[in-house]
Amino acid sequence: QVQLVESGGGLVQPGGSLRLSCAVSGLTFSIYNMSWYRQAPGKQRESVASITSAGDTNYVEAVKGRFTIFRDNAKNTVYLQMNSLKPEDTADYYCRANFKIWQHWGQGTQVTVSS
Repeated sequence: QVQLVESGGGLVQPGGSLRLSCAVSGLTFSIYNMSWYRQAPGKQRESVASITSAGDTNYVEAVKGRFTIFRDNAKNTVYLQMNSLKPEDTADYYCRANFKIWQHWGQGTQVTVSS
């Protein structure tokens, strides 16, 4: 059974940092491309950052220079380091694993940026 379990969300002040983790089991993690998405209240889910099986990364413009996605294949985990957080980063964050036609989603972790 494939499981993606996100953790690390919470309440943080503007300018603060959080590191999200997504622990994956039940699939061959190293061959999957991994992504972080977010969905703010009343908005569509959007891709935030992605990392391929080869380690190539991509970011949405709004988070470039502030967020870093990285993976540890030995731990079957993908991370999202979020620095200089802004109120507009408030959302539920989800990780996604995809390989060819297969994709799997986690249940999400909530991030709230507020003073």
